[in-house]
Amino acid sequence: MITRAEVGEAARRTTGLTRLTPVLQADPGEFPGQLWFKCEFMQHTGTFKARGALNRILASKERGELRPDVGVVVASGGNAGLANAYAAAQLGVSATVFVPAAAPEVKVRKLKAIGANVVQGGTEYAEAYQAAVRHAQETGAVYCHAYDQPEIAAGAGTVGSEVLEQVPGLDTILVAVGGGGLMAGIAAAVEGKAKVVAVEPATAPTLNAALAARKPVDVPVSGVAADSLGARRIGDIGFSVAVRAGVESVLASDDDIVAARSGLWHGYRMVVEHGAATAYAALTSGAYVPHPDERVAVILCGANTDPASL
Repeated sequence: MITRAEVGEAARRTTGLTRLTPVLQADPGEFPGQLWFKCEFMQHTGTFKARGALNRILASKERGELRPDVGVVVASGGNAGLANAYAAAQLGVSATVFVPAAAPEVKVRKLKAIGANVVQGGTEYAEAYQAAVRHAQETGAVYCHAYDQPEIAAGAGTVGSEVLEQVPGLDTILVAVGGGGLMAGIAAAVEGKAKVVAVEPATAPTLNAALAARKPVDVPVSGVAADSLGARRIGDIGFSVAVRAGVESVLASDDDIVAARSGLWHGYRMVVEHGAATAYAALTSGAYVPHPDERVAVILCGANTDPASL
């Protein structure tokens, strides 16, 4: 569980280390109400995850848990791995990243270019996760979860506090959900001030299924956004904050997500990954229809994608 106060602490820690990403008002008349895009895909490493990684490592340093010689460890060949490797490099500590043996070579090269020690092994993410946990236990490295740690989620939540300042009177925030760290952080940051609508691929409905079951449950994962929204279960933090804050859940099909991503490129020349376009797909598909006077922000959370696929 996290609160607005913890998001505020994260903002204090990471001041000057993260980018204040811009907001862009959408063309009028496309949807009811007024719409803004929070361009978080312009954050360091191309996603919001740098915020949580910096907050986690800095908080560990404040508590005296961080040893520069062994640094941090994470299991992820994707955005979380890149973010934690970047954050560690900025703070002058080492980072070890465990990835499956079949991780794309382009991602492995990116991790190594940032300065991470990349360890490949196993056939699935679950094996990389187990290896990373063992590494933390054996070496004393600080383990950085991809989404389900208070400091990771609170750091991500600074996106929410920022957009509230950038768009006065904001009513609603649309945000994509995988493991739920970003959603939880934003919901905590804006609780009592704005509504949060969680948008998930219909092929990976972690929060939607958890709300129906009244607890986190495993779901099958597939689809175009599985590379970034491919968690099999909503995190405990994400679920608890969603219930407390009354977060709404809507689903988007693969076709809707692809169309939304294409629309962002053709309409605004913004290149985002499918996971980021998922939030916008709630509007373009009609899964979420704003009221005529509603002020809505869409969090475009990542841009680690191949522009040639647009």
